[in-house]
Amino acid sequence: MPKPTLETRLKVLEQQVAELAKRVPEAESAKDWRSTIGMFTGEEIMKRIDESARQFREADRRKARQRVTRRRVKS
Repeated sequence: MPKPTLETRLKVLEQQVAELAKRVPEAESAKDWRSTIGMFTGEEIMKRIDESARQFREADRRKARQRVTRRRVKS
């Protein structure tokens, strides 16, 4: 099988780039994670989830503070 010439390879690459360039506008218009920001604002379930997460973080902070205090007392 003969090796393709540089001109032939270049022509194929140019066609591929042209096809990819056609797809770019489609990709730019696709939704991404930023389109979901705020979609649950004011929802009761999100308020409950946020509150539950806050309580979990506070409990975790209390445990961490207790461990630090115990270590300092032992020294």
